[in-house]
Amino acid sequence: MRTVITDASRPLSKWASDLLHRLPDAERVAMSPELIAELGEKDDPELIAVLELPADDLDRIPISPSFLGVVFDRPTGPGNIGSIVRSADAFGADGVIVTGHAADVYDPKAVRATTGSLFAVPAVRVPSHREVLEWVRRSAQPVVVVGTDEHGSTDVYDFDFTQPVLLLIGNETAGLSAAWKEAADHLVRIPITGSASSLNAANAATAVLYEISRQRARRT
Repeated sequence: MRTVITDASRPLSKWASDLLHRLPDAERVAMSPELIAELGEKDDPELIAVLELPADDLDRIPISPSFLGVVFDRPTGPGNIGSIVRSADAFGADGVIVTGHAADVYDPKAVRATTGSLFAVPAVRVPSHREVLEWVRRSAQPVVVVGTDEHGSTDVYDFDFTQPVLLLIGNETAGLSAAWKEAADHLVRIPITGSASSLNAANAATAVLYEISRQRARRT
């Protein structure tokens, strides 16, 4: 945490005072209420923190015998990124990787959509699938790469997700890239009914993450 900005026009609440007491090394800036409201994008923010972004280093995500990683390929909606980070946190994933030309993990809409999970789950941006595959190959732990696709050969509930898994979620419109489909060891599908032709990317990711969590809980 680099800097803490406070409202110069009013005394700090006990919560804000306690927080500042725990951050003796952070620079402190008192700002007019009009400016702090503009920065915070809220009507009456009391405090804004300036944080250093963590490195986009895949090694921030641990690969263990119970590994579960999520790749979001070329997402265009920051809200979808945030929703997937939130679901990844809720269902025990070790990290989220955003690949390709994509919306930013740190876009304010994405950060808000995580509802705090961005601070609990490593989120890493990488240029392409190549870096991810190289990282997986370097690991001493074998990892199965599983793509989601409406034309996948296996229903999600028929696939064994109790092994270490890297789950691939495709772009909201185009799905997984040809490169990721080729790299996947397996392609799975979510059976759906009704008139809907597909699911929103974040909803699809959440459905598969729930199934993975269910299978792993049942195993233990």
